Amino acid sequence: MAQAAMAVNDLPGGPAVNQLDLHPPVTAIAREQRWLHYFVMIICLVIFVGVFSVMFYSIFKHRKSKGAKAANFHESTTVEIIWTIVPFIIVIFMALPATKAVVAMKDTSSADITIKATGIQWKWGYDYLKGEGEGIGFLSTLDVTQREMSDAGKPAGDNYLLKVDNPLVVPVDKKIRIITTATDVIHAWMVPAFGVKQDAIPGFVRDTWFRAEKVGDYYGQCAELCGKEHAYMPIHVKVVSAEDYSKWVGDEKKKAAAKADDPTKVWVLPDLVARGEKVYNTNCAQCHQANGKGGGPIKPLDGSAIVQDADKNKQLHIVLNGANNGAMPSWKALSDTEIAAVVTFTKNHWSNATGQIVQPADVTAARKQ
Repeated sequence: MAQAAMAVNDLPGGPAVNQLDLHPPVTAIAREQRWLHYFVMIICLVIFVGVFSVMFYSIFKHRKSKGAKAANFHESTTVEIIWTIVPFIIVIFMALPATKAVVAMKDTSSADITIKATGIQWKWGYDYLKGEGEGIGFLSTLDVTQREMSDAGKPAGDNYLLKVDNPLVVPVDKKIRIITTATDVIHAWMVPAFGVKQDAIPGFVRDTWFRAEKVGDYYGQCAELCGKEHAYMPIHVKVVSAEDYSKWVGDEKKKAAAKADDPTKVWVLPDLVARGEKVYNTNCAQCHQANGKGGGPIKPLDGSAIVQDADKNKQLHIVLNGANNGAMPSWKALSDTEIAAVVTFTKNHWSNATGQIVQPADVTAARKQ
């Protein structure tokens, strides 16, 4: 039965079944970290064996039953000097390569591409700030099917709780600078195969970097306990060739141009509801459920007094600014049209047959309040 339950395989670029060691490194920094790990472990093991060997030898060789008598001395200058100098040398011996690695980890200069990773309860927002791809931005959220499996208690697949809708795409053999921040609480951007872990703190900007040497998919997770959905905040980095990255950038810019909505456009109800359903399934269904019933601390949308209220600004305020101390996150990152669409969808779906419509211009005005 135990083997049947473990019906998963190693995930390349992610965790392995029964993994005990560090992830296989794909950056120079990760290799250096792995070498330091073994280097320090060996030193600790040698010290452990040496100290306990002397201790147990002394206990055995100079035991009372053999007639041994304790020596009567104290304040040996020679011993004091030895056990001060030897540990000092050992610490320096470990500190030198460790300091070299730490300094290299902090050197984010001369980056080819700069990307801002924003931690949001509970997803990541990526904005390409500098280099090829500048101007691209999107949210990366746990795939809906993964959350459904978790809610049903039926985990499946090698990438369980690691699959996202929009992975971060970067080119191979390029220095990628990651700037981290957050909108609500402290998160942490971590990809073990890159040897990268950097806190994302609201109101602060931190940075780190990596240079992936191998094409592939690499996985990580938020490494800071950030709330009840902490386990549903994965990181997926797709490392591709320079040619494929340029193609991806071109496709993303075409999509962005196609999605660029005129905030002054006046929509009809059916079109806005259809657009809103897609936005809801991508961003809202994970918590509020596909049926709008919510669950636990997540309030239902179906039959909600705020959703059905004739004053649309009440719901817009919550969607834009969040509520319940972050239990409902802010969705300001969505466009005015997307927010208008999803609010209109909730007002005209399930039992909420209000007939109300929210236009993008209403959202634009609400942002200024």
